Amino acid sequence: MKYKVTLNGKTYEIVVEQGNAIVEAEYAAAAPSAPAAPSAPAAPSAPAAAPAPAAAAVTGAGEVVTSPLPGTVLDIKVSAGSTVTKGQLVAIVEAMKMENEILAPKDGTVSQIVATKGATVDSGAPLIVIA
Repeated sequence: MKYKVTLNGKTYEIVVEQGNAIVEAEYAAAAPSAPAAPSAPAAPSAPAAAPAPAAAAVTGAGEVVTSPLPGTVLDIKVSAGSTVTKGQLVAIVEAMKMENEILAPKDGTVSQIVATKGATVDSGAPLIVIA
């Protein structure tokens, strides 16, 4: 069977015979005029990764440190009960493949860790509570 596959702006003509695939031609892709119907049944996709658990509710008293943007919590750099100073790194949130350092807004003691490492958070989601 012969297939045309467009990938990263290049179109490839591929011939598949008894488990062997051979690239016959390669050329720059033209802008499609209409969506093409799939010529072969799609292979079953891999199961989606399970979403990270949602953040816990804020129960500690004090100032809540929130995520400034939606992303994934890469690391929590403090633990409950630890003392922090204003400007100290307390967490790292990844958004659009950029690591964003979350700093303590004031001196104090961490009364609660709300977010967990690997959790997906929205903008304004609580991460840590500093009393």
